[in-house]
Amino acid sequence: MNKQDSDHTDLDSITRRKFIGTAALSGAALLGGGLTSLVSRSVSAAGDFQFVEATIPELQGAMVSGQLTSARLVRGYLDRIHSLNPLLNSVIQTNPLAVCIAQQRDEERRNGHLRGPLHGIPVLVKDNIATEREVCNGNGQMMQTTAGSLALVGSVVPGDAVIIRRLRDAGAVILGKANLAEWANFRGDLSPVYPQAVGWSARGGNTINAYNLSYTSWGSSSGSANGVAANLCSVAVGTETDGSITGPSSVEGIVGLKPTLGLVSQQGVIPISHQQDTAGPMGRSVTDVAILLNALRSTFGRVIGQPLPDDYTRFLRRGALQGARIGRDVRYFDYSYYGSGIPGDHSTVGFAEHALQVMEDLGATIVDCDTGDVFEYTDDEFTALLYEFKVQIAEYLATLTNTDMRTLADLIHFNRVHCRQELVYYGQEVFELAEQTNGYPNNPMYVHARMRAQFLARRGIDNALADHNLDAIVAPHLTNSTGPAVAGYPNLSLPVGIRAPSGRPAAMLMYSTFLREPKLIGFAYDLEQRMQVRRQPRFLGSVIPVPNADLCDNRTEQGQVFTGTANMPAHGRIW
Repeated sequence: MNKQDSDHTDLDSITRRKFIGTAALSGAALLGGGLTSLVSRSVSAAGDFQFVEATIPELQGAMVSGQLTSARLVRGYLDRIHSLNPLLNSVIQTNPLAVCIAQQRDEERRNGHLRGPLHGIPVLVKDNIATEREVCNGNGQMMQTTAGSLALVGSVVPGDAVIIRRLRDAGAVILGKANLAEWANFRGDLSPVYPQAVGWSARGGNTINAYNLSYTSWGSSSGSANGVAANLCSVAVGTETDGSITGPSSVEGIVGLKPTLGLVSQQGVIPISHQQDTAGPMGRSVTDVAILLNALRSTFGRVIGQPLPDDYTRFLRRGALQGARIGRDVRYFDYSYYGSGIPGDHSTVGFAEHALQVMEDLGATIVDCDTGDVFEYTDDEFTALLYEFKVQIAEYLATLTNTDMRTLADLIHFNRVHCRQELVYYGQEVFELAEQTNGYPNNPMYVHARMRAQFLARRGIDNALADHNLDAIVAPHLTNSTGPAVAGYPNLSLPVGIRAPSGRPAAMLMYSTFLREPKLIGFAYDLEQRMQVRRQPRFLGSVIPVPNADLCDNRTEQGQVFTGTANMPAHGRIW
């Protein structure tokens, strides 16, 4: 019997509770807002120190003074996960060795051995980033690495991803794996469920926005953003192909940085496309994002050999905007051009306009600019990603043991056989379109699509910067992730307000050219310090049930193949 078929019965019995291991909230709490009262003081403080909303420097100060230990901090975050995760579905799995590892970091601190600013700091990492079996005091445990899919449950990675090794070396405590949109949303046509189930995975369920339970959690790094926003961790690591760091950060009121392609290693990260994928830092403050970026930095490709700052926190400076020239990307301030399409999100344009006024007050010159028509190359981007994904996911699967999954065709078959667990809200049209591609990397259709998309994206940003002598360019909430993503340029999402009465965050994107992270960090810090818009989520509204797509019947489970075309959202990417 094929192992995929023999596993059918076992997988039918899998529940998210088995992986997450958290208690259920009451029915009333699950259906409505006002959850703050359910989180007791014991999950807002560690010892005498109130850790909720604390920055990394504040947490380090408390540990230096003896008010706090890493072990108490880890327990505090685990308590919050226990209380809130059954509603929010932020965390797909906690690390069973997190407290033990934190105790080791505390012992190192007592012995005068500090590894750096992340020493003892709990970090959530997205569940597409490989973590190997960990040992603490003779006890060995392994967290799963599955991209949210049941297809990879039980598979064993060859080792830690490079960025996980760097986090461990920096003294961070891997608190757990963050939920995500399954396969980073590169599986099916999301139109029927958009924007409600775009943060869903079969393993972790549907990530629910912490600010407003009826709002979207947006792209694939939904759990990373949500965990940071709801104070389930100090900082988190997300990944982005197009929009999946900046988008979730925008809707969850946190800071997210998609770095220049090549600044942060892709090794050990489940791919969509090595031509666009990057991990990046997500935090409640620009300071925390800069600190985490220092640890994540692990160069490859054309970034190797480039002069890089030794410490990104050097750019956290008041006055950074004095004399800066900031472009206002005019197309995106017409929200009908490339906005989210979510009712009410057009009001975020006004918040971005206000932020530009504040930047001007801080000494910046604001100049209208145009980075070009993104619709010239969105189809090319999608075509290129289909070719890249088919081959690169097979290369990743080949590194795993304890699994029969070796090709994209294997994943497609698994989803058909386990349709009622996997194809719940949408199908796998993107998988099937990718499976139909052939000839990567030399197929002329692929070469043309990738080269044209990259050329147009880079030309649009670089020409706008050069023509107006700009330092950076801005656009409103949930708009231009695609230009910087396809170009391989940095893009930072910064909170700029909370919308009343819904409580939904509003954000602004800030992007520039190759390796311009120092300027973006400096400008964002200066604006953040003046605006001071960060607020804790209030869990307003109610969860909107997502209807089952009813895709599963005997034909599906016997292998029916999708033969249509996938309809990607016309208003932006969420990979």
